[in-house]
Amino acid sequence: MLVFVSGSSSGIGLAIAGKFLDEGADVVGFDVAPPAVAHPRYRHIIHDIRDGEIPPLPDPEIVINSAGTITESEAVDVNLKGAIRFAGHFLASPVLRSVLFIASASARNGSEFPLYVASKAGIIGYMKNLALTLAKRGVTCNSISPGGVITPMNRHILEDETLYTAVKNETLLGKWAEPGEIADLAWYLTAVNKSITGEDILIDNGEMLKSNFIW
Repeated sequence: MLVFVSGSSSGIGLAIAGKFLDEGADVVGFDVAPPAVAHPRYRHIIHDIRDGEIPPLPDPEIVINSAGTITESEAVDVNLKGAIRFAGHFLASPVLRSVLFIASASARNGSEFPLYVASKAGIIGYMKNLALTLAKRGVTCNSISPGGVITPMNRHILEDETLYTAVKNETLLGKWAEPGEIADLAWYLTAVNKSITGEDILIDNGEMLKSNFIW
């Protein structure tokens, strides 16, 4: 099984690359940063999903777009346009079986910064449109919308005890997710799943559901 993963040098993308390697897959990672994986079945390509050419590669069976940014001025170009561009490179693969995007819980509740929210909501819409097209070939296409995840991108919260306690208190389970949890779900949706397509799966420790009932 050959898997392509963007954003593979840190956070969720790194965890996804590791999960597939653990499961015996061959992985090609794409990132603007150097590789964070040393494995005989891993190949790393320095690549900005906003532009640049991709060298000739074998056809992938699974394509996972995890590259992203919280920088507001770059959000639409990286999170939306870049993801569409990256996936588009490989949609003609004759052995393609699944495409997956990493979106965000913010796409559902509108929380966070406006262009970031718009970029992630756009990815969910694009995913559904692509699912309609790929279904004709029996290819699944889904997205995962994480809430809070313990990654370097969120270091400013994780290292501030007051902020971290506050955000955990906004969830039902009182915690944030580990990147490996997102990776496990990515494995299921792409390598195991045969019947879920066009769906955005929320993994947020119950943050979206939390409410105070007043009677």
